[in-house]
Order: sequence, then C-alpha cells, then structure tokens
Amino acid sequence: MTAELWLPWLLLLWPLWLSRRPEARCPLWMRRSLLLLLTLLSLSYLHWRLTDSLNLSGLLAAVLSVLLLLAEAWLLLSGLLPLLLAWRRFSDGSAEADAAQLRWQASNWRPQVDVLIPTCGEPLPVLERCLRACHQLSYPHRHLWVLDDAGRPEVAALAERYGCRYHHRPERRHAKAGNLNAGLELSGGELITVFDADFVPQQHFLERTIGLLLDPQVALVQTPQHFLNADPVMRNLAMEAWLLPDEESFYRWIEPVRSAWDSVVCAGTSFVVRRSALAEVGGFVEEAISEDLVTGMALAARGWELRYLGEKLSAGLAAETMLDFVRQRQRWASGTLQALRLRRGPLRLRGLRPGQRVAYLEGALHWFNTVPRLLLLLMPLSIGLLGVLPVLLTDAAVLGKLMPLWIALLLSTGWLNRGSRHALLADLPGWALAVPLAATVLASLWGRVQPFRITPKHRVQGRGGIAPVLALPLLVLLGLNGLNLALILRHLSSGGVSAGGWLGLAWGGLTLLGLLVALRACRDPAAGDPSPWLALPLQATLRGRDATGQPVEHTVAIEALSEAGVALAAGALPPDGTTEWRELRIASAPGLPALPLAPQAQSGSRLSWDLDLGSGVVREEFLGWLYGRPGAWPQRQAPPEWRALLALLLRLISPGRERQRLSLVPQQLGSPPAPDTPDW
Repeated sequence: MTAELWLPWLLLLWPLWLSRRPEARCPLWMRRSLLLLLTLLSLSYLHWRLTDSLNLSGLLAAVLSVLLLLAEAWLLLSGLLPLLLAWRRFSDGSAEADAAQLRWQASNWRPQVDVLIPTCGEPLPVLERCLRACHQLSYPHRHLWVLDDAGRPEVAALAERYGCRYHHRPERRHAKAGNLNAGLELSGGELITVFDADFVPQQHFLERTIGLLLDPQVALVQTPQHFLNADPVMRNLAMEAWLLPDEESFYRWIEPVRSAWDSVVCAGTSFVVRRSALAEVGGFVEEAISEDLVTGMALAARGWELRYLGEKLSAGLAAETMLDFVRQRQRWASGTLQALRLRRGPLRLRGLRPGQRVAYLEGALHWFNTVPRLLLLLMPLSIGLLGVLPVLLTDAAVLGKLMPLWIALLLSTGWLNRGSRHALLADLPGWALAVPLAATVLASLWGRVQPFRITPKHRVQGRGGIAPVLALPLLVLLGLNGLNLALILRHLSSGGVSAGGWLGLAWGGLTLLGLLVALRACRDPAAGDPSPWLALPLQATLRGRDATGQPVEHTVAIEALSEAGVALAAGALPPDGTTEWRELRIASAPGLPALPLAPQAQSGSRLSWDLDLGSGVVREEFLGWLYGRPGAWPQRQAPPEWRALLALLLRLISPGRERQRLSLVPQQLGSPPAPDTPDW
C-alpha cells in the first residue's frame, strides 16, 4: 500500500481522538489542527476530482461530469468558509455576561427599558403566554408595549390585563419593521427589548443582558431562540430524543463564531438594543424582509459592537406543520438573499470590515447551497436512466480520497458544532426542503422576493397527512430513483459488473433512504390540543377522595407537564381507578401552590388541570413557573450519530401509534436567581 493510500487513514486518528472529547474543553490549537486537516483533505479531494475523475467520453457525459464537479466544489469550498471563520477564539458570552452583571449591580445605572411585542393576528393563547411572561419580568424599570397590527379589541383588553400599553397603526406599512418603528416613536426608554408574540422570556432576562450594555460601545445583545415544541421534522419522525432543531447549531456554533468577528446576527426576537444606536441608523430597516439581519449589519457598519449571549433566556413556538416549516425557511432564504441587493446589505454596505463582510456573506452562501444539493440528489439518475457515469472512480481514489474525507467530516461535524448537530442524519430529513428552497433561491436570483408572512401557530390539526405541494416532488423523485435502481440491478444481474454499477447502486440506495425519510418527515399527525408538552421528571403528591369519600394521598412520578395537564409515569396511578383526584402538589417546587385537577378528566396516565378556578392566581403562578423560571431550558448534546441513525431506521420500519404519543421537549428544574440580585 502506497503512502498516498495509508497516510489519509492515519490522519483520521486525529478527528477520531478529538470526537471523544468536548470541543469547548480542548485548547485552541486542537481545533485549528482539525480545521487544517479538513482543509487539506478537501483540497486533495478536489484536486483529484479536477485532474483524474472527469468523464469526457462524450458531450452529455462531459456536461454531467462538470456539473457534478461544480456542485461538489461549491459545497466543499463554501463549507470550508465557516470552518476558517472558526479559526479565531470564540465563546458563548456567558463568562462575559457574569462579569458584566456584577459590574452593573455595583453601578447606579438602572436604565428604562421598553419591551416591544409586535403582533399581527396570532392566537390569543399564544399572545397571552408572551404577555404574562413579560409582565413577570423581575426588572422593574420597564414599560410593556403591545404593537397590534391587526387592531383586535380582544388584544387591547389582554394588554390592559397584563399592564401593557397598546398601540394599533391604521396603515400596516413595512410589516414588522414598520410596526417596531411605530413603537420606537411612542416609547422613550434608553433600551429596547423585542419579543415576538410567540416567545416567552424567563423572569431574569433583562438582568442577564443589561449588564453587557454597560459598555457604551455595545449597541445590541442577542440571545438564542429556543422552542417550546418540537419542530415538524423531529415530531413527525418521532425523533425528539435523538435530533436537535436546526437552530441549535446556529446558536451554539455559528453565532459564537460570528461574535469573534464582530458580526453577530440579530435574530429578530429576544434581544436588547440601545435606542441611541437605533436612531443613528434610522430605526429598523424597513425596505428589508429580514429587517433584523440588515439592521444588525447597519449597526456594525457604524462601529457599534453587537454581543452574543448564548444562554437560553426565552422560548418560542416552532412551526407546527411541515408546510409551515418549509414556507418559513423559504421566507428566511428570500429575505437573506434580498439583502444582497440592498444598499445596506453585506455587499454594498460601507463601513464593514473585511472579516465582518465575509462573515455576513457566509450566511447568504448557506442558502445558495440548496441548488448544488438538489443537483447531487438528481445526479445518480444519470447512471441507470441515461447510462452515463458522471465520475470516474478507481479503488485507489475511493480508498485514498473519497472515504477519508467523508469519514473525517462525519467524525468532525458534531465535534466542531459542540454536539448540536449530526453530520449525515441532519441532512436526510432536509431533503424535503431541497426542491422548495432551490426554487426560492432561483426565484430570488431573478429578483422575486417573497412577501412577509407570519408562520401560523397554535392550530388544532384535526386531520393529519402530507401537503400535496411537498409530497409531489418527493414522489416523482422516488419513482425516478426506483426506476434508476431497477435498471442498475438488471444491468448487474445480467453480468455487467462495473464500478459504475456498484457506485450507482450505493449512491441511489442512499438517495432512496433520504427520500423515504423526507417523505415520512412531511406526514403531519392529527393533533388536538396544541399546547406544548415539556418532559420534566419530578416527584409529586396526588390528593383526592376514594369511593367512600375518604381523603387519599398518593406519591407519583411526573413525566411531562403542559398548560393542559400532567402526564404521569406508567403505572403511577393505583390500579383500582375509583379515586377522584382533586389536586397535585409538585415536591420539587415548594413555592408553587397545589394545582387543582379537573374531575373525571383522566385519560390513561394523563390528568387535566382545572386552573381557571377562583381568581386565576394559581394558573398565573404555575405558568410563570413552568416557562419563566431561570435555567429551565437545558443545553442538550446530540446522541452518537450511529445510534440516532439506527433509531431512525427502526421508526421507518415501525412508525408506532402516533395518536397516543406525546411530542416532548426536554426541560430541567433549573436554579433560583442568584442571591446577590439587587433588591429593586
């Protein structure tokens, strides 16, 4: 075996060794050495592809071969860009926030904060969840503003109930940016905080963020978006315990990396911004669909600093159906690509430093990747349907170029992303987005911009199923891929053994798996009560009366909680089934009052609340504790990829009984506020 074959495999020992150690605890030189290794393997692979793998035997073969090379080169080189940005030292900002909070507590600066809550037709239960949490913010020097673009009287009444000032503008110009700017004109606080109507802040949100603004050069502090419910991909595949949402990788890796280049992305919600900085750039940029992204860039270009604090201090609602999920991503793609054409976009905005410009442009390149990904999805069809091999492979090339690079990426992706994303598994369900996103990107290149559209939330899905607009492209691709594999198998069974045949079989088989996963991810189950369920293992005491009217107590284990009720561990209730349970007291939350249970509202191991009794104080306290206590949202690690992939395959074979399954998002008990919090 030549050195060209064994050396890449020897180098793989390094990412294998690193993958067993947390990235955050490794010295900077270890990350940099891995980045250099991935760059070396990628460039070596591309050199081989350019010089030795093109099929130029005919016009059609040459065209397909060059197209495949261009797609691979784009994906590899654009994938190297965020890796190169990660060369600098970065952090999630928690240590800086701790130090800043101590300095702020020792100072006399207690700025007035205006909390802006833009809304336009969201369901009242969703908006009430947000207003309650904002009302329960522990920082007292604040005013709450409900900016209602729908002009609903019931929203005005809800705002009054929670001590919010209400504003409705008759002309709904410039969508969310215009609504926020209207709020800026009405309010006068030194700092501005924005929460989307479906987001629920924790009670200490402002105390954890204001300290970073003690530095007069800091204009904005952005925190992560977390979600109360599983996104449709995780839920539809029943993979909540195995997959993490796409946003997790962005907020755990991309944003900290961007912060090292002073190019933090404003995410549109859960941030605090200095009013004087906004005034300097003319408020929120109204000509942009992605007003948050462009406004953040405008602040950076004027020399202001944007800070990122990677603590989960709020949680919102993810899209509830796969069609809404896809349309949301299409809007994000369209808005980001529109920014490339704007005067204050990353290409034309004056004042950005080269590193900042590259970092912001990388976010736009991410959306362009959907077109070459779709090309890779289609390319295996050329082997069986057209009889054309788009790449010339040899055993030496597979062993010395292709396999080492592929394995290195599998080993390194999760480590570099700090356990927030799988390498292969995260892409398989994403094939459901390949055709819609590629169409959006191509339309954006022609100047077509999608209008701003709010993602629907909190809807009862009486009937499940797949949206035809999502199913049709996948079914067509499945049919073509099935025919392609059948032709390849017929060729191989007839004695026509060739490297191209085996390549087509392996490539087509992986494509078939991805399409089946994508199709399964598109099938939404029927859903009744849309309230999110949170997995929170706790001990509790049930109180009630037996059939003779005597009081009864029973200790139970809680598995999950929601606004609608409680799910107990299997077998937690006594088997007689005659006791009428009246209330539940959570042992791990001593300050929480006993929670009343609805009579005769038991379904298996689930019991329903009756929280609207009396003045509703119990309901307010319970929901404030459920969503607003500090430290409620854990920092999860993605399980090992091979185990997650096995779990996915088992679910494809045996989907299970989805009607009886709760889609759970994990929560943790959290910790009380620090004892040195000032007495306001």
